[in-house]
Amino acid sequence: MYVTEIEPRVSETDGAGHINNTTIPVWLEAGRHELFRLFTPDLSFEDWKMVIVKTTLEYKKQIYFGEKVEVKMWIKRIGNSSLELYEEIHQKGMLCAKNEAIYVNFNLHTQQTESIPEKIKAELEEHLWPERE
Repeated sequence: MYVTEIEPRVSETDGAGHINNTTIPVWLEAGRHELFRLFTPDLSFEDWKMVIVKTTLEYKKQIYFGEKVEVKMWIKRIGNSSLELYEEIHQKGMLCAKNEAIYVNFNLHTQQTESIPEKIKAELEEHLWPERE
């Protein structure tokens, strides 16, 4: 599991007093930083590999300013050129949002998917989702 801690900002709080729902996908992306570095070590957009093709976000509880959140990410499935993520956002030990996302390993120069290298697959397997749902 990859874990990223985020401190909510005042600007992310909406008129209803909770973190705006449009902020959650941004936080989930922040939790993918190590994944991006795995596929593109120098994080160069010229050689960027990770392209998102699907995301399914479910809001479970409101999130508030003033308390840190944890973004947790697991690898749910590894395919030939794609991978599926399972992600959660927790605040005060409670599950507040969960998401599934599918990424493909994509070559921007050829505009085609590429197989995920075995070395990267081995690293991803260290973070497999324990299927506890």
